[in-house]
Amino acid sequence: MQSALYVGLSAQVALEKRLQTIANNVANVNTSGFRTDVVKFETVLSKAGANPVAFSSPGDNIISREQGNITETGNPLDVAVVGQGWIAFAGPNGTVYTRDGRLQIAANGDLQTVSGFPVIDSGGAQLTLDPNGGPVSISRSGAITQDNNEIGTIGLFNIPADANLDRYGNSGVTPDRPATAIADFSRDGFKQGYVEGSSANPMMELTKLMSASRAFDSTNSLIDGTESALRNAIQTLGDPSK
Repeated sequence: MQSALYVGLSAQVALEKRLQTIANNVANVNTSGFRTDVVKFETVLSKAGANPVAFSSPGDNIISREQGNITETGNPLDVAVVGQGWIAFAGPNGTVYTRDGRLQIAANGDLQTVSGFPVIDSGGAQLTLDPNGGPVSISRSGAITQDNNEIGTIGLFNIPADANLDRYGNSGVTPDRPATAIADFSRDGFKQGYVEGSSANPMMELTKLMSASRAFDSTNSLIDGTESALRNAIQTLGDPSK
């Protein structure tokens, strides 16, 4: 009977993490380039007693690779990534990759992300434009042209499919395996004047939220019922510790 309590508590811990993850996804449904978190659950098998008991582990958060919808903005400094590539920028502690293609030109001419980090090319060099140089054209390969002069090329990178991703801010990620520059733009590339939205589907996430909430309530009822049965057993049979 006590095993049911421990199993129920482990399930509540796992469900609480799932609720927090879903809530974060819902909070970022309007965040450009945001990739949803999913929770990978595992079962821990305890053999402390005569019969094995399966407990739920809290689970690990995994960043989904699912893409968001692409929307036209008309802003020449907005670029959506077509395919599986990532834009790279110089973060405080190294290179960070993002699908948020809302770019801007700083007062000194540096091409930056919307958060103010320098965008880099395939070799890791920062890109600098002329703030007063006129309209900017960005090709599918990321080549930047201004006043009929090619300024540089935005780097597009491939992150290995089996790499684990850590989140940086809302839209950035850092992989545990090196990313490689993309040189073939037949399948991957940039689309100027567009931006990728969040991959979080609000209706789907709300459905998951309601389902997880009901499961949490059911588990809570199970724990309450088990505790009640345990109290009744002690009152009827007496405390075995005495």
